Amino acid sequence: MTVTATATTKGKSEKHISSPFSLPNSGTPNIDLPKMQVPAAFRELADKGVAQALNTYENAKAATEEATGLLKDTYKTAAKGATDYNLKVIEIARTNTNRAFDYTYELMGVKSPSEFVELSTAHTRKQFEAMTAQTKELAELAQKVTTEIAEPLKAGVTKAFNNRIA
Repeated sequence: MTVTATATTKGKSEKHISSPFSLPNSGTPNIDLPKMQVPAAFRELADKGVAQALNTYENAKAATEEATGLLKDTYKTAAKGATDYNLKVIEIARTNTNRAFDYTYELMGVKSPSEFVELSTAHTRKQFEAMTAQTKELAELAQKVTTEIAEPLKAGVTKAFNNRIA
């Protein structure tokens, strides 16, 4: 590392410390530039530009915060809907399993082929009716959850779009 002294335009000497890792001194002297007056029109234009940029930033920040809140609410609704749907599927599976065990128990008491056919036909009809009702119930629950998720999103997008136009 070396220390060198150089003269500046004001007659003062400056000490420069160089290390093996620094760029070499180009030897360019410091030159004082004259102070220039900026016309008022340019200052006014710059002020307007800064104000507009600040306004755009504030609008973007508000829109981002609003969108974040909307997405959080939508996620909570979707999570609750998925939980409700899954609980309903578990309930249906439990009901169907219990019916299958009941049917099996009833089959053990069958004494004739005609009684077997009658019991099997009745069980199949009940299962088909139950399956139809369960499928309808699940479809209604899925539609409800989808609507609960979509409505706030639709309202938020519509509001954001209307704010952009206005």
